[in-house]
Amino acid sequence: QVQLVESGGGLVQAGGSLRLSCAATGRTSIIGAMGWFRQAPGKEREFVAAVRWSGVWTNYADSVKSRFTISRDSAQNTAYLQMSRVNPEDTAVYYCAASLATTPPHDARWYSYWGQGTQVSASS
Repeated sequence: QVQLVESGGGLVQAGGSLRLSCAATGRTSIIGAMGWFRQAPGKEREFVAAVRWSGVWTNYADSVKSRFTISRDSAQNTAYLQMSRVNPEDTAVYYCAASLATTPPHDARWYSYWGQGTQVSASS
């Protein structure tokens, strides 16, 4: 089993920056990739970004490409989402998730383990 705990959410002004963290514990050796998803009120959960646990690739949704950066520190078993030029459309609960797959997984069904979520609110 893998346990995930997110942190770093909060209120940010439009145009500002925020960094989310996701600490993984348990059987972290089985993780193939880590992803971030988000869910806004009344909307479906959507893919944001993913990173291969070995670090050889990253993948982004078009809506965040060039603004958000996903990274990981495998020694600390932690994944990060650096959010820049945040806008009100980025307001959502952000979830990190762990996949056993090693190919870029955009589909939430590929992810076996999920954190509890952290709220990000961007004011205009």
